[in-house]
Formats: sequence, C-alpha cells, structure tokens
Amino acid sequence: MKALFLAGGKGTRLRPITNELPKPMVPVVGKPLLERNIERLKEHGVDEVVLSTCYKPYKIEKYFGNGEKLGIKINYISEDIPLGTAGAIKNAEEFFDDTFIVFNADILSDINISDMIRWHKEKGAFATIATTEVDDPSAYGVIEYDEKGFVTAFKEKPKPHETDSNLINAGIYIFEPELFNEIPSGRTVSIERETYPQLLEKGKKIAVYNKCSYWLDLGTPDKYIKAHKDILNGDFKMLNHDFKKSPQYISSTAKIHQNAKIVGPCYIGENVEIGAHAVVGPDTFLGDNSRVGASSKIIGSVIWDNARVEKGALIANSVIMSNCKVDMNTEERNVILTEGVCHPIAV
Repeated sequence: MKALFLAGGKGTRLRPITNELPKPMVPVVGKPLLERNIERLKEHGVDEVVLSTCYKPYKIEKYFGNGEKLGIKINYISEDIPLGTAGAIKNAEEFFDDTFIVFNADILSDINISDMIRWHKEKGAFATIATTEVDDPSAYGVIEYDEKGFVTAFKEKPKPHETDSNLINAGIYIFEPELFNEIPSGRTVSIERETYPQLLEKGKKIAVYNKCSYWLDLGTPDKYIKAHKDILNGDFKMLNHDFKKSPQYISSTAKIHQNAKIVGPCYIGENVEIGAHAVVGPDTFLGDNSRVGASSKIIGSVIWDNARVEKGALIANSVIMSNCKVDMNTEERNVILTEGVCHPIAV
C-alpha cells in the first residue's frame, strides 16, 4: 500500500514556529510530526510514501532523503504554487495505480489505517473519508451520512438547526485510482469544496469512517502545546512509555540535582541537566541536551532540544525553541521564544 502526504502548507497560524520550518517538520516529542505519522503508517503495512511539498521543500528532503533510515521508500513531488488538496493529489498521479491513502501531514490521530482500508473495501467505496466528532460543527464543513455509512451531503459551516451531524473531515482519505480522472489538472482544486460534492452528484460511493478516538490539527501554538499535554497525560499514545501508569519519563542520561523537584506528567530527554531547587512539571517536555538552571520553574511547556533556561527563570504554558536561552530571573508566560524574541500566544 502506498500513501500520499500533503505536506505543502505554510503553517501560517502556527507562526513563529513555522517561520523557518515547514509545518510537517515541527517536532512532536522531539521528532518531526511527519516522521511520527510515517512511522505510524509503516506499522500498518505502508511501504512507500510520496511527499507533496511546497513550502521550504529542501528542508523536508534533506531530513528524510530516500527514506532508507526509516525503512520505507520516499518519493517527492513539489508544487511551484499551492494547488489545493485535490490539485496536489492530481499532481502525484504518476505514483499511484491502485488503492491509495492520502494523509494531511499536520494532524495527530490514533486512526487504525488497516481497519479503515478494510472498511473501504467492504463498502466497495470509490472514496472513504475519516471523520471526527466535534461539539460545535458550525465552524467546520460538516459531513452528513446515511445508516449504511455513506455520505449524503456536505454542508459548509452550518447553523445548529441546519444539520443533525457533528462529523467533520479528519484529513485522512482512501481513494481508488480512478479518482484522478475526476480532478482537472493545471489549476488549484479543493477536494473538500469541489471534488467531493461533484463525486456525490455523479453518484460515486463515498464512505464515512468514524473511528478516530483521538484527532488534533496542530494548526496553532495552543494546539501544539495541547498535543504534548495529551501525550504526557496518556490521552494519545505516541511513545512506548505508559504515562498513565508512570507519569514521569526520565532518560538514563539526564543529570538531575538531588534537590530538584520533578512533577509528573513530564518527559525529560537525553543529556538534560536540571539544577538545584529547580521545579519541572507538570505537563512539561524537556528536549535532548536542554539545560534548566537552579531555582527555575517550568510548568506546562515544551522545551526543544539544546535550549537553556537560566537560574531563577519561570516558564509557563510556553514553547522555547532549539538553541534559545531564557535569561536569568525572567518570567515568561504564554509565549513562543525564538531567536531571543518572545511572541505572545493568544489565550
């Protein structure tokens, strides 16, 4: 089975984290989100992926290469200008001649791709859309479906009285290769707003797969922090460590002063140093080679690799990016620190 990752987005809402980094390369618990998702698909028998890139594609290609280090074949196709979701799929037509998966590269999900493929085949579907439930669907495009699990309508940002459905598109699809015949080439095309409604009009069978118990779009800084909190609290399982049973993960190479206080849930990476009387946690991730000075305090935050928090500093609900330093006795709440500049997070 082959998969196409739509990895061309600029991640505008995630800035400044994505100022110099493609959104799929943003680290989640120390590894790029795209790598995490490729690893998850590999567990379900996907042995070849195509990465559709647009924004800073060289950074993605330099990191992944041909996929050898992940034990999977990786091909690349790049857009000179954004082509939209369906346009990007059409652009990758040369790589697919059988049933294939499409995965938005900026989401975290516990979806069982093997089970979704089984469902797609069982339904004899032309396309299958993974969905997730939301409390208030009025801000989304809603999917209505029948008792057999097939789409009956797409409604864009409906008012509460205009739909009984609370299912939205989760950004994971399975298609038959005949889909390429339904997408025009050479222009921007949206799968959600153009292709799917047209398929429905033509009577194509579009199945709904509604078995995602966890789904999150890492579109904003607050959701980026939430993703780490969910992982550390065991609400989304990404690591081999069971945070429900043992809320602290501390690497064997970490150097923690005996008078420091570690409050779970938290993750402390390789070669981390934590000084005397420092407090780390709860809901805190410390990346490899990070340094935490004496009497400092870090709560609910994500500290990337090689970052430094100096003596007496307080960090709360923030992201400190790689190679950044938080000065002595400073207080930072709800910020992203990049290259010495603090950017406030909307709360």
